[in-house]
Amino acid sequence: MVIMKRVKQMNKIFILLVFVLIVSACKKNDYVPKPAGYFRIDLPEKVYQTIEGELPFSFEYPVYSVLEDYKGASGNNTWKNINFPQYKATIHLSYEKTTGDPYKHLEEARKLAYKHTVKADAITEKTYFNTENKVYGILYDIKGDAASSVQFFLTDSTSQFFRGALYFKAEPNKDSLRPVIEFFREDILHLMETFEWK
Repeated sequence: MVIMKRVKQMNKIFILLVFVLIVSACKKNDYVPKPAGYFRIDLPEKVYQTIEGELPFSFEYPVYSVLEDYKGASGNNTWKNINFPQYKATIHLSYEKTTGDPYKHLEEARKLAYKHTVKADAITEKTYFNTENKVYGILYDIKGDAASSVQFFLTDSTSQFFRGALYFKAEPNKDSLRPVIEFFREDILHLMETFEWK
């Protein structure tokens, strides 16, 4: 009988001890969720080539891209796409010979860039001047989860207008796309710096 009482007491002490250990263990665990990870993206070495053909302009574009005529412009071979198939990205390029006031094209380019303010965190403008080649323009950096991250235009300020916009065939996600956007932004800057009117 005495042994039974001692066993019951030991069981109560054991259960109490287990309860205290469980409660104290829960207080020390500060759980922090692990942030989402993204696949590593291997980017190629920067190498460029000059655009070929009978065009009113020339520039250098990456060798790891595919230059194609824009299929939506019927009979207009001055509209091009620089495709990056392995990254599901395209830089859409358009050219217009302006008649009269070039302000219409400048305002249209600005509206197309600022159309992304709904999803953008910020839009910054960087002006570009190459007085030697008469190439002037603006680069729009669109921050956030907007459909287009980088847009630009170039003009001779009188009769020619060239515009470009970077798009991805993927859902916009600024965190996962950031390295690729920065990589292609350098290619766009190189295009702008090597751009010449013929």
